Formats: sequence, C-alpha cells, structure tokens
Amino acid sequence: MAEASPLARFWQEFRENRVAVASLAVIVAIALVALLAPWIAPQDPYDIGKLVLADARRPPGHAGSGGYVHWLGTDAQGRDLLSAILYGLRISVQIGVAAGAIAFVLGAALGTTAAFLGGRAEMLVMRFIDLQLSFPAILLALVLAALLGQGKWQIIAALVTAQYAYFARTAHGAAAAERAKDYVEAALSTPMPARAVILRHILPNSLPPLIVVATVQIANAIALEATLSFLGLGLPVTEPSLGMLIANGFQYMLSGRYWISIYPGVALIVLIVAINLVGDQVRDQLNPRLKR
Repeated sequence: MAEASPLARFWQEFRENRVAVASLAVIVAIALVALLAPWIAPQDPYDIGKLVLADARRPPGHAGSGGYVHWLGTDAQGRDLLSAILYGLRISVQIGVAAGAIAFVLGAALGTTAAFLGGRAEMLVMRFIDLQLSFPAILLALVLAALLGQGKWQIIAALVTAQYAYFARTAHGAAAAERAKDYVEAALSTPMPARAVILRHILPNSLPPLIVVATVQIANAIALEATLSFLGLGLPVTEPSLGMLIANGFQYMLSGRYWISIYPGVALIVLIVAINLVGDQVRDQLNPRLKR
C-alpha cells in the first residue's frame, strides 16, 4: 500500500480538529459569498441611483420600496445592509489576502537574503526590522494611511509596510538555522548560484513558520483595515467596507438602531475568529513541539 503524501497526512490530521474544520468551512463560505456578491446581493450598494432615502434606517425584515425585503435592515443611506455586508466582506477579503501575500513575499525575501548574506548586511537589515517592530502595527498603519490618503491600494500599501517586518523576522530566524546546516554548505560548494541555493534549499525549508505567520497577519490586516475605515482613514465612503459600515451606524446605537453596526461587526468578528482558529491548528501541526 502506497504511503500517503505529506499533504494528505496534513489534511488527515487537520480533520481531527472539528473546530478547525468548521472554521475552514466558514472561511470558504465567506470567500464564496464575497466572490459572488455582485450576483447574489439583493442590491448594488455602489449604485447611488438605486438608493431610496425613505428606506434609510429601517429595521430588519422591512419590505423596502425596491420590491424586496431588507432582512438585516438598512443603513443611514438606505442601503440594504445584507448587500452592503456581502460587498464589505468582498473588500475585506481582497485587502487582507493582498496585503498578506505582498507582505509575505517582501518579508520572506528580505529576511532570507539577510540570513544568507550574514555579516554587516544582516546586522543592518535586522536592526532596521527590530526598530520597526518596536512600534505597534496600528500606529504605523494610521500614520501611513493619513499620508497616503484613501483608496484600496493606498490601504494595502500601508498594511504591507506595517506587517512585512513580522515575516522578515520569522524568515530570518528560520533561514539562519537552515544556512548553518551541512547540506546548504555542500550546495554552496557546487557551481550552483547563490540565488538557486536560496530558492531550492533555504526558502522551502523556512516556509512552515511563515505560513503560520501568514494566517495571523491576514486576520490582522482585515482588522486593521476595518479600524482605519472606522476612523475615516481607510476606504472612501462610496465603498461599504465593514469598518465603514460599523462607523456609519455607531452614532445611531443609542437611539436603538443597533443593526447598522451590530451585523457588520458580527460578520467581521466571525471572519477574523475563523481565520485565527485555522491558523492555530496549522501552527500546532507544523510545530512538532505543539503536536498533541
């Protein structure tokens, strides 16, 4: 009988944790509804011409003038809240994945290269990384968002700058351990270029801790984007991100119109918690010391 592949063994062990499996199912479901938002949302929240101010701040279950029921109510602009949440999830997932992927590539390249080169270059790069890590990521993101202005790519740039250092520090530690091993020294003694040694030997063996950091940082990127949008430094008001939806309804909380902020907040919490739970399981499986 053929031995199972490492990926098959990983999935078999992953399935033993029902909470992680349920969290993964939630992430897949959210990704699907976010991807299909333009087709399944009852209303296009971007289309100003379809918004009716008479439907503003209506409670859940209200039959609107558009001919459909607002199952989660409407916001202060008369947008169907369910549609706005679906589009907001779409934006949050896009920004979180894009920022996490770019920060992953940038940080992994910087940390691995510094560990490979060693000497003064390594010292200078890692001291700069340590200096950046001494500042809270939210503080850096706030400053950069204020400087760069509103917009999706501006927010992604701010998040990447605030988060790449976590990947660089992790990649440096893993790559430094691999750099000292005999098989790397043997590869360097061959005519193989240094770039090939990094890509074929050092970087692949440094991926497990980076994957764990990626799951955490994607969730952090989603939370940071929501925070920036809530403070008015994220996306413009024409794009209903989850943070913007929460901010729009915050002033109506005391008047009893809880749904404008509560439902987007619940969607945001569910997404972040699901990602973190999957990340915890991945960390436990990739770290032999944490395996039960």
